[in-house]
Amino acid sequence: MPDLPPLREVIARHGLGAKHGLGQHFLLDLNLTAKIARAAGDLARGTTIEIGPGPGGLTRALLAAGARVLAIELDRRCIPALDEIAAAHPGRLAIVEGDALKLDPLAECEARGLPAPYRIAANLPYNVATPLLLGWLAAIARYESLTLMFQKEVAERLAAKPRSKAYGRLAIAAQWRCTVEILFTLPPGAFVPPPKVESAVVRLAPRAAPPAPADPALLERVTAAAFGQRRKMLRQALKSLGGETLCRAAGVEPTARAEELTVEQFAALARALAKASTA
Repeated sequence: MPDLPPLREVIARHGLGAKHGLGQHFLLDLNLTAKIARAAGDLARGTTIEIGPGPGGLTRALLAAGARVLAIELDRRCIPALDEIAAAHPGRLAIVEGDALKLDPLAECEARGLPAPYRIAANLPYNVATPLLLGWLAAIARYESLTLMFQKEVAERLAAKPRSKAYGRLAIAAQWRCTVEILFTLPPGAFVPPPKVESAVVRLAPRAAPPAPADPALLERVTAAAFGQRRKMLRQALKSLGGETLCRAAGVEPTARAEELTVEQFAALARALAKASTA
């Protein structure tokens, strides 16, 4: 690794106090950033996309693991610190100043001629983590993997199984498209400043094919209706979509509740809805 100053020195020199409004919690522990980099797979291949690098703690670890990195950062205060890292790793760190919610990471890579396969590895800003993920899931087949830090509660919702309190729309959206694995958790004290909750690193890898076919928009429509009234039986929760008739057509028990259904059963409801719409 090039001789770079300690991260705490960089933060002090550039005045990079974390901003609550940006959901910033910097991870400075070198052992933990290296652990996340290892979890992201073989980084010597293709391009690793990092969202919200801040002062560059994880960025350094990704580069040390052999990655070529595209870093997208909204906070312009952090750009000079990232420029220093880029200068120490010529040609291996591209920096984009912008809002990741409004940018297509794949388009940014392609515009710069950065090679595939593409993966994302990031300590996500907590206040936008879920909408960012939902956007990436729509194009998940084009990513090799996503290795992401979330609040532990969000991580548990992503990996939740039927009949659990955490199981809901987010689990269906992710697990229909990906395998989801919680790799490890981190205590609040690992971050500067410490958040009020535990965090967890999750790895999402695209499936070769969904476990059951369905139109993504109709699948979302069905899950939104079902979990929008999760305490009610499906014949009532799905009343606007066909209720008991829809359930029977999908081979789903109308007296079941949303949290009892598997991903495959929700896909069956989406297919039944598609058939009813064209009847």
